Amino acid sequence: MTDATGEIKLAFSEAAVSALSAAIAGYPETVVGLRLKIVGRGGQGFDHVITLVEQGAEPDDTTVDANGFHVFVERENADKLNGVAIHYEYKGPEASGLEFDNPNSVWDNPLEERVQILFDEYVNPGIASHGGVVTLLAVEGDKAYIEMGGGCAGCGMANVTLKQGIEVAVKEHIPEIVEVVDTTDHAAGTNPYYQPQKEGAASK
Repeated sequence: MTDATGEIKLAFSEAAVSALSAAIAGYPETVVGLRLKIVGRGGQGFDHVITLVEQGAEPDDTTVDANGFHVFVERENADKLNGVAIHYEYKGPEASGLEFDNPNSVWDNPLEERVQILFDEYVNPGIASHGGVVTLLAVEGDKAYIEMGGGCAGCGMANVTLKQGIEVAVKEHIPEIVEVVDTTDHAAGTNPYYQPQKEGAASK
């Protein structure tokens, strides 16, 4: 959702402007702007990231001027980034950082919201003892697309967790979903028991 003029609106607090300006000044390369993205979403809202940009906008970015910054906004989530306010709070050397106030709804699809509630209240508390976490990416048709993180990323038992745990729970509570698709790059995980599948080999 954009404003009446069709423009995306962003706002940086005075503290955020100071912190980002200092980061840009101390960066060894020329910075042409900032890039704002959504990298995840869950029960607590969206996960945002701002990066320093050296080369310019990506082909599909939308450029927004806000508080003296050129901000390249990823077009695929432009509606979800409209109206975001970026703050900075100093809480000590280990806890300081940018905070994002996003007024947009996390899920537009009621089915996605139901799956997210199930993950928050049932699935993630169940796998947290093993250091795992599952994130809903999207629901398309009757399929839920997820990403597994923490102890589940790269774990040799991830497929068992998916098929015998997560998918069973989703189908039981939300029968409209017939399949849960894991998009995780488990080959990049750190679990020493995981071996990338060789071509032609059967899955674990």
